[in-house]
Amino acid sequence: MWEKRFAATDDYVFGTEPAQFLTEHTDYLVADATALSVADGEGRNSVWMAQQGLRVTALEFAPSAIAKAQNLAEARNVSVDFRRTDVLRYDWPQTYDLVFGIFIQFVGPDERHKLFEGIKQAVKPGGLVLLHGYTPKQLEHGTGGPPFAENMYTDAILRAAFAGWGILECRAYEREVQEGRGHSGQSALIDFVARKPE
Repeated sequence: MWEKRFAATDDYVFGTEPAQFLTEHTDYLVADATALSVADGEGRNSVWMAQQGLRVTALEFAPSAIAKAQNLAEARNVSVDFRRTDVLRYDWPQTYDLVFGIFIQFVGPDERHKLFEGIKQAVKPGGLVLLHGYTPKQLEHGTGGPPFAENMYTDAILRAAFAGWGILECRAYEREVQEGRGHSGQSALIDFVARKPE
């Protein structure tokens, strides 16, 4: 599905600028830190992080999205380690200072558990996971994301998934989002930042 969507246009479906979530959380982006972007899409977030001086690895399955991401990195004169992989079958062999999941709500509860377990494994002790996505109220807006309430995040879901971690932020809110054709309009969002125990 995603390959078909990304390949259908030469344009960037979600634009080329980073998610507003990233630009609002720059305090966590320490130059030379290692970062992993999960289901990175067309590179708007990973490339921007590389521009901030992070050493970035990006996981993505769709070849056309990776090609666009590579073009964006080249145009912005940065290096990102793009890896083609299915994140639900990935063995998460390395650990990172920061692991990002931005609008990665393409899975339901069972697969989400598996994905979150992989993300948790990929974070170094003392490192951070940063998640940004939609709450179930997003279905009322219809301005992006899947049409399945069970794929969305709630405060309770995220706190339970990262029980025992230091929760630095877990905030649901609404605002206008303009991030390409894929995310456009009033949106019900949630931001989550947690630190892995040392």
